[in-house]
Amino acid sequence: MYAIVEIAGQQFKVSKDLKVYVHRLADKEGDAISFAKVLLLDDNGTITLGAPAVEGASVEAKVLQHLKGDKVIVFKKKRRKGYKKRNGHRQYLTQIQISGITLPGAKKTAAKKEAAPATEEEVEAPKKKVAKAKKEETQE
Repeated sequence: MYAIVEIAGQQFKVSKDLKVYVHRLADKEGDAISFAKVLLLDDNGTITLGAPAVEGASVEAKVLQHLKGDKVIVFKKKRRKGYKKRNGHRQYLTQIQISGITLPGAKKTAAKKEAAPATEEEVEAPKKKVAKAKKEETQE
């Protein structure tokens, strides 16, 4: 399951437990945040497209840290004019981790119970039936 969501003016393809760097958010480290502008949802092949956003869908995330990106050098030059300008820039970023995607109209459900392991009798019973049927066919 994945979603395309708009965060701080940019679109990201996100799925559960994915870590994403976005433009600096005002929330503090450790805060849980929710993004309601979900543009597309894919639930195991079932695609829901919003116009412009999917109603009732949201993406929950947790702010991990605030940091600065790599330095970008901006160099301008005009040849034969003696004009040179050099500037640097570091973008302010926030690292978030996607904790879940909520579908429209879906309620949070408890974890499914695991099926009880099959006993040896349940496993062997079909094999015995097949062997018995083959034995009857050969006798006829």
